[in-house]
Amino acid sequence: MLPPEIIGRKILILGDIGSGKTRLTARIILELIRAGYADEITIIDMAPPRIKGAGGRLREYTGSNIKVKKYLEPVEVYAPRLQSRTTDEALRLAEKNREAIEPLIEEYLKSPTNILIINDLTIYLHAGSLEKILECVRRSNTMVANAYYGEKLSLNHGEVISIREKKLVEELIKYMDTVIRL
Repeated sequence: MLPPEIIGRKILILGDIGSGKTRLTARIILELIRAGYADEITIIDMAPPRIKGAGGRLREYTGSNIKVKKYLEPVEVYAPRLQSRTTDEALRLAEKNREAIEPLIEEYLKSPTNILIINDLTIYLHAGSLEKILECVRRSNTMVANAYYGEKLSLNHGEVISIREKKLVEELIKYMDTVIRL
């Protein structure tokens, strides 16, 4: 996607593990930077480090020296369904993620930029507020977010998180101009 196809739009990239969501998001960021939009971009990178082929921060795809207005990322974030052994443990990790990510969302909302990029949005939606994300949608002129939407992580103790995640993603879709399914 080139900047003319992105600017002024709300874009949601969906897919299962390993489908290329983060890679596509990184390509979009690099295109926006090349087109001169770097000073208008806030990135909220919610992704955990790569675990069992899942996750991964945008810097792994764009290079560690990416220059945008703001690059916000939690110090520590977890992959609840991959790093827990029980449903209760998965829910505790999801809550820790919400606590780590919510201040980043608040920081964006206090001082929004025209362009908002969110990597691994569903990590926050496991326990966080869809309303806060919808406020980000409203405050940004352009938004590109990627989110897990698949079946591979819905087994065993991750089922409760998966049900909530899917419901909130389906609600978020209603507010998007473009949904890309990988």
